[in-house]
Amino acid sequence: MSDAEKLTAAILIISDTAYQDPSTDRAGTILKDTFSEDGNSQWIIKEQQIVPDNVLAIQRQVTRWCDVEDHINLIITTGGTGFTGKDNTPEAISPLIYKHASGLVPVAGVRNKSIIITLPGSPKGAKENLQSIIKQLPHACKQATGEDSRAAHIGGVKALEVKAGMHTTEPTVQHNDNHHHHQHLTHHHHGGHAAPKPHTNPSDRLLSNDPDQGPSENQRESQYPKTPMDEALTLVLENTPKSKAIKVPVNGGIVGHVLAEDIQSDKPVPAFRASIVDGYAIIVGENGTSSKGTFPVVSVSHASPGVPPPLEVNQVARITTGAPLPAKATAVVMREDTALRRKAADQKEEKEVEICTDEVVFAENVREVGSDVGVGDTILKKGEEISTTGGGLGLLASVGKKEVLVYRKPVVGVLSTGDEIVPHDRPGSLRIGEVRDTNRPSVLTAVEGWGFKTVDLGIATDDQGDLEQSLRDAMRKVDVIVTTGGVSMGHLDLLKPTIERSLSGTIHFGRVNMKPGLPTTFATVQYKNNAGEPETRLIFSLPGNPASAIVTAHLFVLPSLQWSCGMRPVGLPRILVTLEHDFTLVPARPEYHRAIVAMGNDGLLHATSTGGQRSSRVGSLKNANALICLPAREGKLFKGERAEALLMGKVLGL
Repeated sequence: MSDAEKLTAAILIISDTAYQDPSTDRAGTILKDTFSEDGNSQWIIKEQQIVPDNVLAIQRQVTRWCDVEDHINLIITTGGTGFTGKDNTPEAISPLIYKHASGLVPVAGVRNKSIIITLPGSPKGAKENLQSIIKQLPHACKQATGEDSRAAHIGGVKALEVKAGMHTTEPTVQHNDNHHHHQHLTHHHHGGHAAPKPHTNPSDRLLSNDPDQGPSENQRESQYPKTPMDEALTLVLENTPKSKAIKVPVNGGIVGHVLAEDIQSDKPVPAFRASIVDGYAIIVGENGTSSKGTFPVVSVSHASPGVPPPLEVNQVARITTGAPLPAKATAVVMREDTALRRKAADQKEEKEVEICTDEVVFAENVREVGSDVGVGDTILKKGEEISTTGGGLGLLASVGKKEVLVYRKPVVGVLSTGDEIVPHDRPGSLRIGEVRDTNRPSVLTAVEGWGFKTVDLGIATDDQGDLEQSLRDAMRKVDVIVTTGGVSMGHLDLLKPTIERSLSGTIHFGRVNMKPGLPTTFATVQYKNNAGEPETRLIFSLPGNPASAIVTAHLFVLPSLQWSCGMRPVGLPRILVTLEHDFTLVPARPEYHRAIVAMGNDGLLHATSTGGQRSSRVGSLKNANALICLPAREGKLFKGERAEALLMGKVLGL
């Protein structure tokens, strides 16, 4: 079997100890040897990695192997399957799996086209468990990739066994040494001792709070690590699927879209020889110049449909800018270089004009066929955005393109959550405890301003059933769901448990080391569309405080949307600003400080704070057009210093 025909496998060692000191790991080498010795020469070990026994670390590595076009066929994990507080493998793997294989120990199943199997951390146990199923794995992996199972089963079980390298015709159960192998994917016993198997449902052991347990049972501290900002953004982009290419008509609706194909012209521009000035068409030899003198005006060529009559030597034709040249004409004399000598009988048209220059050369003031765009020229390239300046759209129109292939823009739904939230336009006064919904209209406005279609998903109450139904309904309508509120540590902060427990989603990060926006959460949920095809829905669960919601929308949602539809680079433009006053730094977290940036008389960009930066303070967003990137350290940035900023809106004074 050639390497191209072999299946790929990856081994993930899950161990805090081995992560700190890889030399302590023995399971990885033993599993590699097992593939080599018992795998019937059908496997290539593509990669081996070691991660700590941490849910997010495990999920990140597994999804990097599964959620790519060049996916790994089989992922074997070893370690983290016991019952101590640090054993997290089942909790990490179970939510990733789309189709579970019941009976396997402890967790196994299919994600996309990859099979994932968790094995014990003991080298001996890992080896024996793998040996018990390795013969059946090639067939299972091929089925996972979509191979026709009916064709694979031609010849029956015996043919499959021979193909898998199971040549024995003896019974598979041997009683003489109390050692028996069951050659299927359910279990393996050795020496009378069953392999470790959890006796609780993995869905009850997730990272988020269980809403059914009540406040007294809630975790007192978030189990989600503070993900560094750059790592969080990387996770967002890694898990944002690229949009499909669609055909769209060439009109104003394509502005803001990114081309999914190179655009070649099948027509020349201009399509005819045309004048680039108002003047008189003349005949000039290739190596000659114009002649001074008085000449009859025999025709007029306007910028309108029609073919002017041919021109002869010692004749001129009056011509306007953009009009077609008469046949045989080779140059155009500008009107400024002529003088009227005699009017026509109607006293309106010209009968004779004098050409006052002998310096006009061949092809002067003439736009030749295809001189702007030739047949076969690439006028726009794949990945270019059709901008609001109009140049790209005009170019497409000039060559007669009626439709082009672009990347579809994702549709974004915005949902507010919380029993206290009421529509901002509800008549009447607020009751004690009620809060007007500012986040939903603010985020909807921001997303629409970025050029994406939105769906108003309304307000969901602090009821897990209501929230789950709102999210399920949203997944039928939109590609990206943005929620605000419900991501902190309170008993009624239900977004994380609903995503994990009810929707079987994957939370890629549940906190970000930033100010504002610490509880920002990003998750993906697998969803089947009306055609039964699997799709990925993105959920950005933003903090409920208004300033935090808008800041995190710009920092996480915007780059994801841009990445999805092919825009590069992604995110807010970075600029350097001169600080107009001192800025106090926060030691624990980098801060994205709302500010007003304006052009100064010195030609530099100057930044001024919008005032108090409390995350609930809506006023801090008023007139804010930038976020100053303040580092996490003691001290201050002083007036006059330069700092990096992210531009959210138009610079004042330009």
